Amino acid sequence: MKNIAVVTGASSGMGREFAIQIAKSYDFDEIWIVARRLKKLEELAQTINQTKNFQVVRPVQLDLCGMEGVRQLENLLKEENEKLLKVESGIKIGLLVNNAGYGTYGPFEETSVTVQMQMVQLNCTALTGLCGIALPFMKDGSVIINTSSLAAFMPLGNFAVYAATKAYVLSLSVALAAELKNRGIKVSALCPGSVSTEFANIASNGARKEVKGGIPPEGVVAQCLARAYKGKLTSLYRLKWRLTAFMSRFVGRGLVARYTYKHMQRPRNPDKDQMNKEISVEEFL
Repeated sequence: MKNIAVVTGASSGMGREFAIQIAKSYDFDEIWIVARRLKKLEELAQTINQTKNFQVVRPVQLDLCGMEGVRQLENLLKEENEKLLKVESGIKIGLLVNNAGYGTYGPFEETSVTVQMQMVQLNCTALTGLCGIALPFMKDGSVIINTSSLAAFMPLGNFAVYAATKAYVLSLSVALAAELKNRGIKVSALCPGSVSTEFANIASNGARKEVKGGIPPEGVVAQCLARAYKGKLTSLYRLKWRLTAFMSRFVGRGLVARYTYKHMQRPRNPDKDQMNKEISVEEFL
């Protein structure tokens, strides 16, 4: 049986780091790295494969925003499984990392409705679908990691839809962990604060190039992988993040939303057409 890992949003940031660390420290026959930017995927695959004595990383170019990309990946999995069933026992997804996603800064009414709806499609719909299509290929010992956020623990003004989508991811992950425990499948939510990725450039529509106060992704990813394989429900790398998540239980949700709206504004270039602007989310696909 071919044991594979699947990493979405692998063209940059934490997704790229997940692929690198999985290839370095975990035993898989193949790692499927999924994103829209094929050139980035091919460069990453070449970088990792040069350190191995065999081909291990497989680029998969897909747009996961919505159900179509999920169906395309499902078809690829089924085709690979049917092909291998002729000579061996098919495929097993030993690890699924749902990392593709993006956010937007700014008040809800000042941000394109299309942008916000696409965010829900990617952060929630696609992630849910990927969990669903992966489960038939998972066995005892398989692991699902869903990238949530520290924003999942509270409603945030100027970050309303993003925080809501990540609250969904956290809730779904904890519930799936309970449902799949008897099958021996572990589910864990990664809940990072500020990490140095391309997130801010997309969220600010180019107004902020770097994540403010961001830390390198290496430690965040390493801890997440270790905790997920131990069956931990969440991963919050920094003490500051863990304290923030804990204290969120004792502060009124309305108070937090109002405070962040008034006092935690982030820069964002305006959308040219707030109602109809189509965006490229390829930075996170």
